[in-house]
Amino acid sequence: MKKLFLSSDIEGTCGIAHWQETNTNNEYSPYFLKQMSKEVSSACNGALDAGYAEVVVKDAHDSARNIYPDMLPKEVRILRNWTKHPFSMMAGIDSTFTAAGFTGYHSAASTNGNPLAHTMNLSVNKVTINGIVASEFVMNAFTAAYVGVPVVFLAGDKQLCESAKALVPNITTVAVSEGIGGGSLSLHPDKACELIREKMAEALNGDVSKCLLKLPESFEVVCQHREHEKTYRASFYPGVKNIDATTNLFESRDYLEVLKFFMFTL
Repeated sequence: MKKLFLSSDIEGTCGIAHWQETNTNNEYSPYFLKQMSKEVSSACNGALDAGYAEVVVKDAHDSARNIYPDMLPKEVRILRNWTKHPFSMMAGIDSTFTAAGFTGYHSAASTNGNPLAHTMNLSVNKVTINGIVASEFVMNAFTAAYVGVPVVFLAGDKQLCESAKALVPNITTVAVSEGIGGGSLSLHPDKACELIREKMAEALNGDVSKCLLKLPESFEVVCQHREHEKTYRASFYPGVKNIDATTNLFESRDYLEVLKFFMFTL
């Protein structure tokens, strides 16, 4: 039985241009949460079009209670809220899944591909893994690789989609927006959904094994915070080396240990 794991964020959702639009309980909430849900639903339908029998969605933004479950196909299961597992935005994935995909993902902290570019939270200035600027996509693609699941699809901003191909050359992407300074140039929301469904189906109908990312043998993680007290706190995590007032280094041969470090420090 073919199964898709789908991790979904919001800052890379079509039309998003301001932090207010990512929050709940304000005048912008209904529109942008529905657009996030439509894009997730489109990705799920693409998987069903490709003959996948099961899709598990991880709501992976903020409260993790953003997606409207009744907007998803009946074949889909959704994991809401945070499990507190180190897999975080990938909680629920395991080796039984055939493929993994992402919607609503965004560029990393220290980059300019999205007006809301960040990595996990706004206290982080930059994270690198073996010299690669680590977006949430990079972190979570490595998590998929850790359990042996190919990373086949990504929808988000243009810069992230381009950088994803450097990590996973055969990944299928849909750039729904492009960051321009503090603004965002987006597709029509319906067009974005059409492309997501179409390209997800294409990705899953292909040879997904070509998208299996090989994990590095070891990991050198550098985390730079905006505020020195965050770095000081994180410096007490076992194995961390403090580099300067805002920078820590963590090294491991086990990516799960890296995820535990992220759980404590980000």
